[in-house]
Amino acid sequence: MIRALEKFCQWVEVLAGLLLGAVTILIVISAMGRYLFTWPVPDAFDLSRLLVGAGIMWGFASVGYRGGHIKVDLFAEMMSPKVRRIVDIFAWAMLLFFVVLLTWKMFERVESAMRSNEATFDLRIAVWPIMAIIWAGTAATIFTVVMRLYLIATGRGELEHAEKNEFGDEI
Repeated sequence: MIRALEKFCQWVEVLAGLLLGAVTILIVISAMGRYLFTWPVPDAFDLSRLLVGAGIMWGFASVGYRGGHIKVDLFAEMMSPKVRRIVDIFAWAMLLFFVVLLTWKMFERVESAMRSNEATFDLRIAVWPIMAIIWAGTAATIFTVVMRLYLIATGRGELEHAEKNEFGDEI
């Protein structure tokens, strides 16, 4: 199961990277067009802000499993392993609660954009499909947080006391 979760997170990280790469290419091409030819890419601003949101939310799904987010564990380090597990379970449950709320509100936003035919300014491209990609990232985050919470609760996973780099050395 952990191997499948790792594979899923790798896929999620690739997707998030591709989305952010697309934003970078779009902004560079638009800036070059604006300054070299006085003709920017139409809707570059709208599309880039939506794609950044999608990249962030898909990246958040990976963070939801790996636990690489900002944390202050000064007091948790002083606790016994049993108490630390309880604190970890509580912290991940709180994260899950807020991710569920975020997913719910994002779904409402996608529905609203679809119902109102919200579109980009220049080309009138419907924005709800990109918003649906953002929503899918938040839904994937629910899955990854639930899986990490399950692993912590069953004693098969917990947060490391120090982050490790790709070579396994503590940072």
